[in-house]
Amino acid sequence: MKSTERTADAALAAEYGLKPEEYETLLGILGRTPSLTELGIFSVMWSEHCSYKSSRIHLKKLPTRAPWVIQGPGENAGVIDIGGGLAAVFKIESHNHPSFIEPYQGAATGVGGILRDVFTMGARPIAIMNALRFGEPAHPKTKHLVAGVVAGIGGYGNCMGIPTVGGETEFHASYNGNILVNAMTVGIAPANRIFYAKAAGVGNPVVYVGSKTGRDGIHGATMASAEFDEKSEEKRPTVQVGDPFTEKLLLEACLELMATDAIVSIQDMGAAGLTSSSVEMAGKGGLGIELDIDKVPMRETGMSAYEVMLSESQERMLMIVKPGRENVARRIFEKWELDFAIVGRLTDTGRLVVKRAGKIEADIPVDPLVAKSPLYDRKWEPTPKQPVIDARNLKAPMNPGEALVKLMSAPNFASRRWVWEQYDHLVRGQTVERPGGDAGVVRIAGTEKALAISTDCTPRYCLADPREGGRQAVAECWRNLIAVGARPRAVTNNLNFGNPERSPIMGQLVGCIEGMAEACAALDFPVISGNVSLYNETNGKAIMPTPVIGGVGLLEDWRTHVSAGLTAPGETLVLIGATRGWLGASAYLRDILGREEGAPPPVDLGAERRNGEFVLSLGASRWVSACHDLSDGGLAVAAAEMALAGNTGCRIDAAQGLAAEAWLFGEDQARYLLSTKAPDLVLAAAAARGVPATIVGRTTADGALTLPGANPISLAELRRAHESWLPEYMAE
Repeated sequence: MKSTERTADAALAAEYGLKPEEYETLLGILGRTPSLTELGIFSVMWSEHCSYKSSRIHLKKLPTRAPWVIQGPGENAGVIDIGGGLAAVFKIESHNHPSFIEPYQGAATGVGGILRDVFTMGARPIAIMNALRFGEPAHPKTKHLVAGVVAGIGGYGNCMGIPTVGGETEFHASYNGNILVNAMTVGIAPANRIFYAKAAGVGNPVVYVGSKTGRDGIHGATMASAEFDEKSEEKRPTVQVGDPFTEKLLLEACLELMATDAIVSIQDMGAAGLTSSSVEMAGKGGLGIELDIDKVPMRETGMSAYEVMLSESQERMLMIVKPGRENVARRIFEKWELDFAIVGRLTDTGRLVVKRAGKIEADIPVDPLVAKSPLYDRKWEPTPKQPVIDARNLKAPMNPGEALVKLMSAPNFASRRWVWEQYDHLVRGQTVERPGGDAGVVRIAGTEKALAISTDCTPRYCLADPREGGRQAVAECWRNLIAVGARPRAVTNNLNFGNPERSPIMGQLVGCIEGMAEACAALDFPVISGNVSLYNETNGKAIMPTPVIGGVGLLEDWRTHVSAGLTAPGETLVLIGATRGWLGASAYLRDILGREEGAPPPVDLGAERRNGEFVLSLGASRWVSACHDLSDGGLAVAAAEMALAGNTGCRIDAAQGLAAEAWLFGEDQARYLLSTKAPDLVLAAAAARGVPATIVGRTTADGALTLPGANPISLAELRRAHESWLPEYMAE
């Protein structure tokens, strides 16, 4: 029996994901048993994916304001002022569950959805980023999922003509049953022409534009709010199907209409489709909305009001248009060969009324639907502290050179060229820094400005100590922007966690949010948008906590950007920041010693701010020819990546008082590696500002990387090791 033929009752409400007490609240709001369409509307609007019922209390801890913030969380995307009458608009979103079930379409529609979030605000997208997590390479599904997700991201972004300029791809067994696909988009808009979703004007027409509505994606938001089990493949019909060519037309049509005075408000039809877009617009405006389902463009016959309201078909928008301007809007959308239909009107009743064939299928008060959505202060327990690992007690199984080659060819360090070469990262001709560096850098057309963009998270740190891991995710993103010469401006985040109804998982979420809040406040790095993705687990096995940070920084002059590649022999390598040789929860411990344990490196936010500001000040001096932040793999990996990026050799000196492994592979925070022709000037400037700075080596002309206690490693050999694993793995 189809769900549209079922009777709405407590049993069906439970199937749709509503708890018994939530269903009782629903009955109290309506004062009667809901219709099937009403039950569907409540279930999606009160799903974890749409209502944030487990995280809203804690998200309020995040700093969201700064003088340059135009719009913080609560709209389709966040907005910051970047000067010159321009604004940067950006957000990150997850499409985890759909991508596990149907990797190509799940990833493609994830990109499509985040693009719409940005151009709905009136911004032209200029760059895409992603953060991907897959299961262990040996798992039978991993290769299939990698191939499908990468193809889906490339297929959609390339067709849209928007460069994918960076991201991250990692593998770990905790993602075997639940991969993560987080997509981020950045756009540019006039600072005085930002469009919002707040409905206004009783009697104003409600207009549907874009693609026709089908049955794909029905209850997608509900599916994304539940953990997987052995029957997850049966959820394939809840995955949306995307068409990037239609989205390109929709983008151009929306921006053309936005150049007129016709739009009052506009909202993307994303999760929960027509339901969420209409409810959110009416709710923000304190109005009612009346919809006539018969007027909605449909691509399938016999669709019920329930199916139309819950469909998550892609490439659709809902807008409120000024009276008398309907024909202006219609002509534009018809020119771009897109559907345009007046499907309703705003009312002063404060109710969502849905009609089909003259019959009222839903009549719901909007304010309680939104205001009385469930809000839980769930029980949580802190993650037990891990012991600090003393590097002196670790026995090295190989010399540092051998360890470096092994690290650089391991799944989580190997080159991602196979991935990013499937993305068009140069389209539009404004990409300054290509994928593979600390951050993507994209010039803003018609200006001297550029934006730097990075996505970052170290889940193993978050697992070991959520608060410290949350701080580190923000700090690493800050460093990546600093390293390319950009002033960090704001953050979007994607909080990926397991089942919040389990107190240890909820403790991970709370700890990470509190750590992020501390770091964002200390670094003047406000959170302006984001997404929470919970229930990322299968049969009770959760992913590692993965709070991805997407950061954006500003360069006033794109020509001042700094790359990571070493460019000439005879320069001095200077390490900024203090080194203790921290190996707890490190990549060296995991990939060389086969151990995942220990406390992660502590994050000194004062040192992060001080060291980062110092490195940023060097950009204008032109003393620095290359810069790279230190993160996974420490000094040795940073030096190797810089040498490969510029095809220039280097030598790293031994440290005093530290074991070689701790010195070379320790993951102490707040550190950068610089290449300079003016080391005395750099050291003097650092001393004047109280910043630790140490000469650690030189660039060389021998085409090799030399570590203390090891033979020189030819860059050709290192490159083969670094670049061969992923293409060979995918070709097997």
